[in-house]
Amino acid sequence: MAALKHCFLLSIIIALSLSSFEMSMAARHLLQALPPMPKVALPPMPSIPTLPQATLPPLPTLPNQPTLPKLPTLPPMPAAPKVTLPPLPSNPLPTIPTTFPSIPNIPSTIPTIPFLSPPPSN
Repeated sequence: MAALKHCFLLSIIIALSLSSFEMSMAARHLLQALPPMPKVALPPMPSIPTLPQATLPPLPTLPNQPTLPKLPTLPPMPAAPKVTLPPLPSNPLPTIPTTFPSIPNIPSTIPTIPFLSPPPSN
């Protein structure tokens, strides 16, 4: 833990020293003082050779399909009898109470439990 604390303090000190005004000015001076770099002459790119055209054989033709016979028409669906549900019993809704029962008082003393209490001293 102590080593981590010292490493953190060292990194803070390095960050503060590198962010000083003189360091920023020196970096700016170096960026502005660099001479322009000469352009590098690239060799000419080789030409792309032309690829020969592939000759493909003609696709085979499929034989003509025979005509399919017409599908027979389906007979009409028989009429299903209309189903009626029996009436539901109408139960009356329960009444909402207007007064709420009183909440019993919670005892504030904790009862002692004999097997958890220490034995009497002699």
